Amino acid sequence: MTTPAQPLSTPTYGNWRLPRKAGLGSLGLVGTVGLFGSLVLVLITSMISLNSAVVVGIPFVLTLAPLAIRTQDRRNLYNIAGVRIGWLRRKSKRQHLYASGPLSARPGGRFRPPGLLSRVTMLEGHDPYDRPFGVLYNRGRNQYTIVIGCEPDGGSLVDPDQVDTWVALWGEWLSQLAHEPGLRGAAVVVETAPDSGTRLAAEVFGRVSADSPPAARAVMEEVVYNYPHASSEMNTYITLTYTGARRAKEETLTDLAMRLQGLLNGLVAAGGGWAEPLSAERISEIVRIAYDPAVAPDVLDIRARHGYTGLEWVDAGPAAAVETVTQYQHDSGVSRSWLLTLAPRGSVRSNVLRGLLEPAPGLRRKRVALVYRPIDPATSARIVESDRRNAQFMANSTRGLVRARAASEVEAAEQTAAEEASGAGLVEFSMVVTLTVDSAADIPDANVTMRNLLGATRIAMRPADRMQAAAFTCALPVGILPWEQSMVPQELQEAL
Repeated sequence: MTTPAQPLSTPTYGNWRLPRKAGLGSLGLVGTVGLFGSLVLVLITSMISLNSAVVVGIPFVLTLAPLAIRTQDRRNLYNIAGVRIGWLRRKSKRQHLYASGPLSARPGGRFRPPGLLSRVTMLEGHDPYDRPFGVLYNRGRNQYTIVIGCEPDGGSLVDPDQVDTWVALWGEWLSQLAHEPGLRGAAVVVETAPDSGTRLAAEVFGRVSADSPPAARAVMEEVVYNYPHASSEMNTYITLTYTGARRAKEETLTDLAMRLQGLLNGLVAAGGGWAEPLSAERISEIVRIAYDPAVAPDVLDIRARHGYTGLEWVDAGPAAAVETVTQYQHDSGVSRSWLLTLAPRGSVRSNVLRGLLEPAPGLRRKRVALVYRPIDPATSARIVESDRRNAQFMANSTRGLVRARAASEVEAAEQTAAEEASGAGLVEFSMVVTLTVDSAADIPDANVTMRNLLGATRIAMRPADRMQAAAFTCALPVGILPWEQSMVPQELQEAL
């Protein structure tokens, strides 16, 4: 007697949601407080004179109206105006232009990274296994960033149960980051590029025997010549950014070295495969290739021949860079970046990002950066409870189809509250995607490629116009956290 096999159900994932902000409608907390304050003032003034009440009320209306008008990604008119004013200010000061090197006006004559990386220096420590690892030190914010390189296990020919286990362990690794002392944020950067064939040639020709048959040698030469045209390279980096305590840099490096092995073990268990911290030289090479993609074959060839390149952080930047409204030109590449505005609605499968992460034809390089902001347990409980109350209020005060959506919000909020009470962590996330092409004439093709890549993911993204240089830097594995680069405090931004 045999039992028919039951079809395997593919696990789905979801329940990510934007926290509801306090306030009436789209005004936010600041707008709501301003609205009630203005109403009280207008009512008091109306007791004296109706004309005076109108004169007092008009400025309040003009001030609060931009807070109520929002775009699809929840930006109000003040946010949009701030970006435009910042761009005009940088352009008037010629900060959108950059030149370095011996012939530039910058002191030192080196090729330092520009923009948000101008105040970043490189340190180097050693872990308990005496492996060197680079640490990017941001003097302006007293932050230390370590970069981990890994080779994740592929999802092909893997059982759904194993994938579900990897996802669960990855979620557990992210939740543990909230308990890391001083951790400000983390990022996962997946970089793809056409394979230059340098590493394959060095590997094959270095092993060819002088006494090998001519036919065998010809076959191997043909493989080395033809294989790179249909292949690509994919690199995965994970950055962890910590706030430095009031102590010496040597003590901070020692503290980071002691934490590394536990973090690496968690990554390996979550399907990260081989993982190890990158040295200062390797980090400098990554940034150098990002700014000048044409040197990638040379860097790989020198490393394959000698085992090192000798590149330093002060020479990892571009010789020249120009930022425009829609693109960022840097040495031999032109890049355009996009920012996440809306995560996929509903449930998705584990391969939802596969199309976005896979190599795309016609691109010199592509980087997809997932940025995470772990939230401490106390703040997580407060956020979850606030979302739960707000969702229940909306469900009780709406009707019709809107009520059905509100009821779905209540169910999602209750599930989040139950998971948080059982020990799950709360993490805010976003995504930055950068496409690099050879020239500005290829940017329209890059826009079409981006639309095609997003088609199957159900992810909404918008171009980082007037912020292309900053978005390009945030997509690099250098530990730049986007939410800390604004002049407006994070608490005030959330209240707006």
